[in-house]
Amino acid sequence: MYRDLSISNTKNLFFIKFNTFKMKKTTILILYFFVCLFYINAQNLPPVQVYKPEDYNADNQNWQVSQSDNKYIYVANNKGLLEFDGSKWHLYESSNNSIIRSVKVIGDRIYTGCYMDFGYWSKDSFGKLIYTSLLPQLDNKIEEDEQIWHILRLDEWVVFQSSHKIYFYNTLKHKFKIIKSENTIFNIFNIKNIIYYYVRNEGVYKIKRGEPELVTNELVIKNNRIIEMFSINGDLLFLTQKSGFYKLEKNKVIKWNIPANDIFEQSEVYCSLRLQNDQFIIGTISNGVINLNPDGSFNYIINQKNGLSNNTALSLLEDKDNNLWIGSDNGINCVNISSPIQVYNDFDGVLGTVYTSIKFKNNLYIGTNQGLFFKKADTKNRFKFIEGTKGQVWSLFNYNDEDLLCGHHLGTFKIEYDKALPIDNITLGSWCFKPIPSNKNLLLKGNYNGIYVLEKKLGKWRVRNKIEGFNSSSRFFELDKSNHIWVSHENKGVIKLTIDDDFKQVTKIEIESSVEIGKNSSLVKYKENILYSYNKGIFKYDQTSKTFEYDSLLSPIINKDAYVSGKLIVDKKGVLWAFPKYNINYVLNDNLTNNPEIHSLAIPLNLRKVTLSFENISQINDDLYLLGTANGYLTIDLAKINDNKEFSIYLNSITFKDLDNIEKTYKKDQFIEFKYKKGIITFNYSTPNYDKYSEVKYQYKLEGFSNHWSDWSSSSRASFENLGFGNYVLKVKSKVGNKLCKNSISYSFKVDRPYYLSNVALILYSIVLIMIAFITHKAYKRHYSKKLKREQSENEKIIIKIKNQQLNDDIENKNRELTISKMSIIKKNELLNNIKKELKTYESPKNIRKVNKLIDDNLNNTKDWEFFVKAFNNTDKGFLDKVKKLHPNLTSNDIRFCVYLRLNLSSKEISDLLNITVKSVETKRYRLRKRMNLPHEVNLIDYILDL
Repeated sequence: MYRDLSISNTKNLFFIKFNTFKMKKTTILILYFFVCLFYINAQNLPPVQVYKPEDYNADNQNWQVSQSDNKYIYVANNKGLLEFDGSKWHLYESSNNSIIRSVKVIGDRIYTGCYMDFGYWSKDSFGKLIYTSLLPQLDNKIEEDEQIWHILRLDEWVVFQSSHKIYFYNTLKHKFKIIKSENTIFNIFNIKNIIYYYVRNEGVYKIKRGEPELVTNELVIKNNRIIEMFSINGDLLFLTQKSGFYKLEKNKVIKWNIPANDIFEQSEVYCSLRLQNDQFIIGTISNGVINLNPDGSFNYIINQKNGLSNNTALSLLEDKDNNLWIGSDNGINCVNISSPIQVYNDFDGVLGTVYTSIKFKNNLYIGTNQGLFFKKADTKNRFKFIEGTKGQVWSLFNYNDEDLLCGHHLGTFKIEYDKALPIDNITLGSWCFKPIPSNKNLLLKGNYNGIYVLEKKLGKWRVRNKIEGFNSSSRFFELDKSNHIWVSHENKGVIKLTIDDDFKQVTKIEIESSVEIGKNSSLVKYKENILYSYNKGIFKYDQTSKTFEYDSLLSPIINKDAYVSGKLIVDKKGVLWAFPKYNINYVLNDNLTNNPEIHSLAIPLNLRKVTLSFENISQINDDLYLLGTANGYLTIDLAKINDNKEFSIYLNSITFKDLDNIEKTYKKDQFIEFKYKKGIITFNYSTPNYDKYSEVKYQYKLEGFSNHWSDWSSSSRASFENLGFGNYVLKVKSKVGNKLCKNSISYSFKVDRPYYLSNVALILYSIVLIMIAFITHKAYKRHYSKKLKREQSENEKIIIKIKNQQLNDDIENKNRELTISKMSIIKKNELLNNIKKELKTYESPKNIRKVNKLIDDNLNNTKDWEFFVKAFNNTDKGFLDKVKKLHPNLTSNDIRFCVYLRLNLSSKEISDLLNITVKSVETKRYRLRKRMNLPHEVNLIDYILDL
């Protein structure tokens, strides 16, 4: 499992090889071991965060750890390269699916080495790592089964170390220089920009002018594997695998005699580093990590028993925020070595759950459910039990720095160093103590069955009296300026007691109706005001209205992080503490406005594990506080909370998941135009922060969707479902604890219109609308045109009808005229012919001839004919022209005869009009047919009528 390491004899520290010649040394080692074990069980330790294989979804073993400039963590794991952005883990498998043994972040590249390959990873525009092998740039092939174990940086060179070669890669010229060794190269080191390396059975070399130069080959170095090298006071310091530290002084290797030297006799070292504060971290095979002070004295041990995921440390890294990363044989650990919070865990279960604590006369006292314990403050001594206090301790009270009083289930005790002197062992259950400002020799004591008065007389404490008239449990009570006692009872609510001047009798009991009975409620006096805290908020008693009124400034300290307990504590400095579900909140006053300023510590309920409403915190030193937990306590240095660390927020990825759960990743450095589609757009971001008790919270708003910021949340993603089309700007900010990060995210993107609202579609819609409008217009126009035409036609018909009527009337008139003319002519001619016939019977004298001549002149009068033709043309226009055109050879008499035929006159009528005989009429018919050249079968009358 480990390179040339035999750990079978080191996993159990009790199995120490010895013989009769080493008995004395072994005895010392065993004693030293138990001393270390004592310190392990009695020390305050930095917080440890454990990342299990199931957390990062890879293999157990983690060979090296590195960090980028943006504080992302990279781990060489059996499964590949792990990337941790502070929120999520991502695994990238090696090029040949082998174990990645080494990793080193240099600039924007992550160099890795594995089995038969080494190269670098760089991020693409999607935020994903892409691997580039450096093997193609090698002149010769890599050795069979070669693995890269360490990577260092030297100016523009990247140095890769395998078991028998050191590869120097020039990142500017892309050239390699190789140093080979026949024996195994175990490690390489960069000391003041000089590369050193250790060769088994040969010694330590350094690279000078591109060539190896022996530094030392003394036997103690050749026979002890060098794990790490340091520079101390200008000399080289070697840390060996099993023999501790050695120094190279004046070219001679000597033992570095330090107080903790003996610890290396029973702890096999695998890795080491020197912290920025010059402390040494020793990673061991079977005993976790050991912290040594700069002078080599023992500081603390962190192992699997007190926090680590595994006792085998394979790699170490101090990150940019001074956290210690441990790549172990089973998981990854992050130790907040510079954290203002230290942890004391009662692994043996001796102390139990801590309910109260106090520093008194340079001793630290801890009251638990097991009794009262103490030790000298600011030491690593173990806690000692104070006899006579076995059982539940509720409170500790410092009376004027003179006396320490203990409220216990069994009664009240005065504590004198390591002794408990009973003050009241008759009445069970002393909750707490409150001073009476008007009489410094008196104290009020809340008990299971009411309130008692303690009196100090002649240097001794005694129970002076019980305040009669009130027998309820008084765990939370306060005395106001008017000497009213306020009691909060979980099942009865807030009770106001009016007492006599001598504190002996309750004269009036009032149940406060302005507030409700609250579960896990409490009552305190803060800035001379009585505060009642329960699940509805914090209410302050108003002396004017004589009621409790909601305090909007203070209430967020109990309910903004999910209410679980209304417990409030006011410490000696006047700081107000509260204990919601996810944080511990405390209130300081703003120096300028004197308004309350709320601060938070990310210590959630699941880490405190105390009974609700029994939370406790006490001031140990000026800014140092002790918080009791279910299995020990935490110490919190408020002076170090608001340090100068800077944090940044980064946009990691942008994805879109459709309704079929198909996810697409987008480039985060470009403006994105999402297609309009139902699904979820997700933005992943993070602020790398690895402090266990300093939570990162995020807040975002999406301009174009909402102008309001979201609530602060620990979620490192923002998802938006089924966004409408339009332009958007996502803005994200983060804070670590109460400190805002120095930057924020502002990312613009667009959701395209749906296809049915695209520009092409809109153009088509416009065209269609225009066409519809045009067609509608045409249809309406056609409709109105038809209507108009129909109306015009109807009007024309009416006009035509009128005209036809007029024409018919005219024709009738003309016909009447023609008929009259025809009849008059006929009658006239008949008359004249008759007269003429009669005259023929007479002799023909001269006068008769004159009469005949006159009659003949009337019969042949053309004026009658002209009048007749005119009347005929009015009724039958165009006939005469047509006859003349068709038969130009016709005479005027022929045309006259045609007119009479046209009028369909009988032969007799025609003969009268022409003043000829009927026989002559027939003759004229014959002659007319001939002149018209009419065929025999054509009837003359029909022909003329059809013209």
